Amino acid sequence: MRHSLGIKDTVKKNTMLIVLLATMVLFQVLISSSGRGSLFAPSNISNLINQNSYVVILASGMLLCILTGGNIDLSVGSVVALVGALAGTLVVNLHWNIYLSILICLLTGLAIGAWQGFWIAYVRIPPFITTLAGMLLWRGVALLILNGLTISPFPAEYTKYFNSFLPNTGDPATVFSVTVIVGVIICLVYGFWALFDRYTKKKKGYATEPFVMTLSKVILLSIAVLVVFTLLGKHKGVPVILILLAIIVLGYSYYTSRTVPGRHLYAMGGNEKAAKLSGIDTNRVLFFVYTNMGFLSAVAALVGVARFNSAAPTAGTNYEMDAIGSCFIGGASAYGGTGTIGGAIIGAIFMGVLNNGMSILGIDANWQKAVKGIVVLAAVVFDVLSKKRVKSN
Repeated sequence: MRHSLGIKDTVKKNTMLIVLLATMVLFQVLISSSGRGSLFAPSNISNLINQNSYVVILASGMLLCILTGGNIDLSVGSVVALVGALAGTLVVNLHWNIYLSILICLLTGLAIGAWQGFWIAYVRIPPFITTLAGMLLWRGVALLILNGLTISPFPAEYTKYFNSFLPNTGDPATVFSVTVIVGVIICLVYGFWALFDRYTKKKKGYATEPFVMTLSKVILLSIAVLVVFTLLGKHKGVPVILILLAIIVLGYSYYTSRTVPGRHLYAMGGNEKAAKLSGIDTNRVLFFVYTNMGFLSAVAALVGVARFNSAAPTAGTNYEMDAIGSCFIGGASAYGGTGTIGGAIIGAIFMGVLNNGMSILGIDANWQKAVKGIVVLAAVVFDVLSKKRVKSN
């Protein structure tokens, strides 16, 4: 049994992370040389987190759908619009209790996900067809609720839960100090976990990357975290939305990598018939991932209306494309069975850097879409060619 991964394998495993770092450096050089400021300006880092929070949330759920066999959910953007319209109606128009309104919105997302999951899992209508129908249906319902109008503004009591910063003090020195300390704690926890995880895997006889590579990755990522939190400290502190994103990412990462139901996703994506013969209830797996996708779409909707301070008929447009693209860019296979939450998040950050960088450079919005399309296609082509190369060998 091989107990150590080679440098080539380690680099291949972290290819997207290397590409992300190279892309960020490239945009920094282009932006600085054009006299348009800096990609790493404190306000830009904060905006990058807020503007792309919906991508991280939706990509976490979309990955679960993709893992089951390359399935996707085309309806998430429309569900975001519908739940946002519902939130606007309850909170702004009817002045309902905020907590009750949030609960109703989350339950609505769950119900929509369960509705679509039923047809996909138990009636076996293809996910593409089911969610395509959902994309049209839920968008239509959203337009009916809004009657073509935008609902705004949302009360400060609602938006503060998603748009505020911590620590909530008026002293810049305190904000900076606390934010940097939080960054240091995160680095220490991550470093301990990475080294302990490597030790545990090696003790059990699993293949591990060289210690130098693990240590280098810990150091580089810790530096990146400290830089980010230092910049956030110079702005307004830690965005509350970042805490929500951390909970979602860590929770789903643990679920997919450390639990039996999470491993069922990979088994089903690898070979559904074999998974069913081994005792896995594939119908229940499919039902769960699409119900979960509806729930996360509702979360993204609540975050979105707070960020824009409005519920608009056009909300959620192309959100599904950003989520799907993030997963494929982050290494998820178009055939299912391969991909990680960490990879999807790296893909989401990559998409965010592309959007933010091209916007700062003043690149036309239409060209931005073209570039993102090419990047997603390149990621899928790379996956397909890699699979063919493995089969030929």
